[in-house]
Amino acid sequence: MPYRELLGSPTIGGMAEDIEAGRARWQARYDAARKRDADFSTLSGQQVEPVYGPPPGARVPGFERIGWPGEYPFTRGLHPTGYRGRTWTIRQFAGFGNAVQTNERYKMILASGGGGLSVAFDMPTLMGRDSDDPHSLGEVGHCGVAVDSAADMDVLFDGIPLGDITTSMTISGPAIPIFCMYLVAAERQGADIRTLNGTLQTDIFKEYIAQKEWLYPPEPHLRLIGDLMEYCAENIPAFKPLSVSGYHIREAGATAAQELAFTLADGFGYVELGLSRGLDVNTFAPGLSFFFDAHIDFFEEVAKFRAARRIWARWMRDHFGATSEKAQWLRFHTQTAGVSLTAQQPYNNVVRTAVEALSAVLGGTNSLHTNALDETLALPTEQAAEIALRTQQVIMEETGVTNVVDPLGGSWFVEALTDRMEEEAERIFEHILRMGAAAEHTIGPVTSGILAGIESGWFSSEIAESAFSYQRALEKDDKRIVGVNRHTATVSGELEILRVGHEVEHEQRRALAARRAARDQAAVDAALADLLAAVRDPASGNLIPLILQAARAEATLGEICGTMGQEFGEYTEDPRF
Repeated sequence: MPYRELLGSPTIGGMAEDIEAGRARWQARYDAARKRDADFSTLSGQQVEPVYGPPPGARVPGFERIGWPGEYPFTRGLHPTGYRGRTWTIRQFAGFGNAVQTNERYKMILASGGGGLSVAFDMPTLMGRDSDDPHSLGEVGHCGVAVDSAADMDVLFDGIPLGDITTSMTISGPAIPIFCMYLVAAERQGADIRTLNGTLQTDIFKEYIAQKEWLYPPEPHLRLIGDLMEYCAENIPAFKPLSVSGYHIREAGATAAQELAFTLADGFGYVELGLSRGLDVNTFAPGLSFFFDAHIDFFEEVAKFRAARRIWARWMRDHFGATSEKAQWLRFHTQTAGVSLTAQQPYNNVVRTAVEALSAVLGGTNSLHTNALDETLALPTEQAAEIALRTQQVIMEETGVTNVVDPLGGSWFVEALTDRMEEEAERIFEHILRMGAAAEHTIGPVTSGILAGIESGWFSSEIAESAFSYQRALEKDDKRIVGVNRHTATVSGELEILRVGHEVEHEQRRALAARRAARDQAAVDAALADLLAAVRDPASGNLIPLILQAARAEATLGEICGTMGQEFGEYTEDPRF
């Protein structure tokens, strides 16, 4: 089906007999599915139904766009049981200082009820540099954990069985070498690599669009991402090699509709990449996941999440030919909005985070990170991290929101917002396709539009305009933030914050020097030479095994990235004002 035919208006329909047939299908699937052994009643003891819909015999025009949980277009969720079957994964993002310190925080999170790990890396690691690189001075361990080689991964996950714990890693530019170091650490633990489960961000499009943490020009990054998709599909089927990230796009100042559209367009580009590699969409698409921001406008966020599932399912089925449900599913992780936190009256951030987390839950998130109250000032203290974790647990255990699947489904307001969000996203998709029409990329038309938008600065300018409009509304008091431009009087004092001392950097550099002195340098040199030769030959095949070979030899992140950079070169964004 041509792309323009995907941009139609909502269908009508919704005959009573169709609604009842859908209810029967849902009931059969719900009855056959596994449910948690839990009390699904209100605080007062009133039993609630697992799902609610139109009364029998009712006709609801367009109801097929809302539907029933676990059924295309998945507006109401991927599973017929919702959180009655399985609650979302509590996946708290953490990392600071060196691997020893972060390992201690991970063990605290897991012991306190966290269901998976999410690794935050420091800025040198995010940029593919070693801790002793001159550009790393003063940044080691400050915004995440420093990882220089596979030995750091050994320490980072010491005592944490990687074969049993799902692990998410938030890194894109040097994602593939970091992933290979993670695989080496799992091998050294004795884990079966083929059974590993987790998510690697890898999403390079959002780096050019918003976060600006790239290493190479787009084409080499797409080559590496294609190699990773192939490698995981063949060797580690449960691991998700791509987490398409809207979070950083929203944090940069995008609106909810821009976050939705830019993120899904990036996802379509990666689907085109997989298809261009000859991969079966039903095989590789389930390995794509998404990462969204949960901002403070409660109902807008719920609508965004519901629209995202519906749009993705339709495009996957109608354009990319996905026939399996899993290939049509949009699975997503959510993080509450860091940009919504304020340095003024920071205890208010606990309330903001709870509201944002609830919007993610009512939108059907598959996993969730809740920000700590002090993250606008520094990395979270242990106490602040515990409050953030308990925020999720209160929502999960006490509020009753897990008892009913998509409890806001059918709300006139929420459904209208969901439709509007979808319509705005489709207009943006149409513009992206027009941008790429002049010179269609071999990977596909969406990829062509994305690359054209990156090169022209369109994405950045759209986000900048949205951020400026919001800031202007704040300054005019049209938008309000408690403690900032409303209710500014307070009795709160200053917070004690976590500080990463310079000794962390000194120790990391010392350990790295010792590691270099102790390794088999000939093996490192040989591995890097093999990698460089393969990088220079586009017909050499998949690069992942060669990067893995270098990681096993204790080649450092900077050495691996620098070796590939000899051929791939660097990317510089043109300045625009």
